[in-house]
Amino acid sequence: MERMVETSSRMALEVPIISARYARQFIRFMERRGVRRHAILGDTGITSELLDNPDACLSMGQVLQLLGKAEWLMGDERAAFQFGQQLDLPAHGLLGFAVLGQENPRRLISMIVQYLRVGLPLMDMDLSSTGSTFRIQLHDNWGLGDLRPCLTKIYMGSIHRISSQVCTHFCFEFDFETGLGPEQWNTVASDCEFRFNAPASQVTMPLSGRPIRNDDTGLEFILANARSREREPSEQADETVMQVREMIMSQPGRPCTMDNLARRLDMSPRTLRQHLATAGTSFRELRNEIRQNFATLYLTDTAVPLDSIAEKLGFSDQAGFTKAYRSWTGHTPGDIRRQARDPK
Repeated sequence: MERMVETSSRMALEVPIISARYARQFIRFMERRGVRRHAILGDTGITSELLDNPDACLSMGQVLQLLGKAEWLMGDERAAFQFGQQLDLPAHGLLGFAVLGQENPRRLISMIVQYLRVGLPLMDMDLSSTGSTFRIQLHDNWGLGDLRPCLTKIYMGSIHRISSQVCTHFCFEFDFETGLGPEQWNTVASDCEFRFNAPASQVTMPLSGRPIRNDDTGLEFILANARSREREPSEQADETVMQVREMIMSQPGRPCTMDNLARRLDMSPRTLRQHLATAGTSFRELRNEIRQNFATLYLTDTAVPLDSIAEKLGFSDQAGFTKAYRSWTGHTPGDIRRQARDPK
């Protein structure tokens, strides 16, 4: 009987159940941190051709091999949580886009948990609520061993990213140790508490009380974000530039300042400015470049009003946005939108 159970468990690990999309995103995340692809994929049996196949799936065994090879290359124990923060709903595929259409905050949280259980079945989750506060507890059903903390942090990072539109002040609890202090963890998510050596790995998050927009502006914003990421150069020599790019793209509005980014990167603004100068760029140049890309995507691919675009990109009014966009491109936002509607 024990042999049959062992054989069954081994076979389960070999069943392709997890979209290669996640591994592809993870490899790109590691490459932006200066780790070459071949260093991660070596001896895993996972090829670049497999990762580039949109219909391919990986087995649990392959995922564990990949993470086992990459974990020691991460260097920073916060990296797994930061990777999870890149897994917004569109990153989870078409079903993720479907969840975006949900307008009821309570139903949205429930759908997120249901989707992650099916789309990313690496860990199981229990959802409970008291009043307007939700609690999601993670469970290891695979016997992940030493990789459990890594996967737990990936899940928590993604939950933070995709629940932030309806929840606030997340409290993350982990049933394992950390070698970092609270102030270092706060650099990855300033609106969160991080507690370690807790009885269970779970996140508690109250609803923010903000209504979800009932139009498609939020979805269009995320679509523009995704398209902008696709246009981003595939190779960047400087890791700091890539990190700054990611941070600006995730929050291009008013909170995106040099001081805020430096704090999240655990360095002084002066040091950050020097890093960017060494790479031949500046915070202003990077932010304006990304703002221009976002604005053009909004104008050509969506019907988002100009004043909403201005607000999303951190301008105090539409006039300021129009002036900046003309300085970047030589055209007004209205010109670009009219050309997109009537290419003749």
